Amino acid sequence: MPSFETVLLFIGATMALLVVPGPAVVYIVTRSVAQGRAAGLVSVVGIHVGSIFYVLLTSLGMSALLLASSTAFEIVKWLGVAYLVWLGIQKLWLQRTDDGSVEEPPEMSKLRIFAQGVLVNVLNPKTLVFFVAFLPQFVDPALGGVATQLLFFGIGFIVLGIISDGAYALLASALSGRLRRTAKARRRLDLSSGMIYLLLGAVAATVSQA
Repeated sequence: MPSFETVLLFIGATMALLVVPGPAVVYIVTRSVAQGRAAGLVSVVGIHVGSIFYVLLTSLGMSALLLASSTAFEIVKWLGVAYLVWLGIQKLWLQRTDDGSVEEPPEMSKLRIFAQGVLVNVLNPKTLVFFVAFLPQFVDPALGGVATQLLFFGIGFIVLGIISDGAYALLASALSGRLRRTAKARRRLDLSSGMIYLLLGAVAATVSQA
């Protein structure tokens, strides 16, 4: 097993990466503000079920093959870009009633929130690059059991991610009443989150295999 010092270094480096908002954090905050704490926590679970997918691929050595294949990587990347853009357009789309006011979209089911969370993380090319380029740096082949070490750090990433993302969900849901207190405030929040999704889609389009 990795040394205590390596584990501490991994925790520090991973938390530094996790706290920086990306597609996962934006999705979690958006759902938490829109539908409250339960929806936010469901989105956290969905995000990290998506993480499990990459943990298993990395442990089996398949994620490296996916990253090495330019065609496979481009497919993942552009699917992710398209999904982020679609989420952004959904937020920006104005649904007006007969009297000219903006109609509130119906609440999403917990199952749909969960499924979208999984897709947000699985289709994020930066997640693939993270698991292939970042995680193996903490593996020591001299200790043997490389797959076991990758699995250990992958599970560690999920645990740390749940803590970090869960904190975002709880904070966002606690502030949701203030952020959505009026129709105008809700619309501003939807417009800003939509623009952020589009920006993240543009950033994802620039991610390369290098």
